Amino acid sequence: MQYNKEVCVVGAGHWGNNHIRTLHKLGALGGVVESNHERRIKVKNDYPEIPVYETITDSINKEKYKGYVIATPAKTHFKLAKKVIIHKKHVLVEKPLTLNIKDAEFLHKLAKINNINLMVGHLLLFHPAIIKIKELLNAGKIGNLQYMYSNRLNLGKIREEENVFWSFAPHDISIFQYINGYYPSKISAHGSTIIQKKIQDSTITLFNFPNKVDAHIFVSWLHPFKEHRLVIIGSEGMLSYEDSMIGKPLKYYNKKFNIKDKSFEKIDGPIEELKYENKMPLEEELKYFLKHLNGLKLKRANSLHGVEVVKILENASKIINL
Repeated sequence: MQYNKEVCVVGAGHWGNNHIRTLHKLGALGGVVESNHERRIKVKNDYPEIPVYETITDSINKEKYKGYVIATPAKTHFKLAKKVIIHKKHVLVEKPLTLNIKDAEFLHKLAKINNINLMVGHLLLFHPAIIKIKELLNAGKIGNLQYMYSNRLNLGKIREEENVFWSFAPHDISIFQYINGYYPSKISAHGSTIIQKKIQDSTITLFNFPNKVDAHIFVSWLHPFKEHRLVIIGSEGMLSYEDSMIGKPLKYYNKKFNIKDKSFEKIDGPIEELKYENKMPLEEELKYFLKHLNGLKLKRANSLHGVEVVKILENASKIINL
């Protein structure tokens, strides 16, 4: 399906270029905003038919775009999103929505007042493997959800403006919120500061949810090998997804414990590799955004979800920084 050129991308850095390229492929790219002169020249050369602006105000004044994608540094999200929302344009803001809960809640309320869709770029909510996991849970494949954990580990890239928790963990927090559907009743966290002062390189965060599900997230950019692993434990089985492995396998484990008369019977059954659709998450995310440019309410990655993620990030960060 092809779309009208109704979306303008703000930011032509690494991730912004991914949005630009994907929207262009879909036929939905209408313009690009980039403050850096060299990047503007590159965009003009790569997409000569697409208008390129130095400021977001220029784009709003000169064109009537239905939607905007904000793919700039997180510290600029609030100001740019506010301007777009005030002009009654639907907007997709890259994660995290903002750097504090006050700004996130303000944007959420402002979007409601202006009757526009504010979507947050929680990309993995559009990953076919994560969607498959959600479907399996809803179908009772592993019984009652009991425990979740995610490891997001790598060597670099080290940031100077944010710690590893704010850089890596939004992905996993958004997945936990999507899969479980509850806000945590308790958060515990610890961080290790090794390379730079006051910027954690490794954090472990524990969550207790009101539906008696527990979870943890381990993130680090000071790790000898890459590991992106999600494990879901249920009363009747277990699931794992390994994004860093060749083939990105999603597996079901027929493993559990039966408790009878104070004794434990271990069920160590077979492992089954599950198939899921071969789709690109960014393309699926942008298609979802485009589908909602008519004002249809977002059910996934909406502003309320974005607010919850920022709230968890902020609350956990207070504990990490103690």
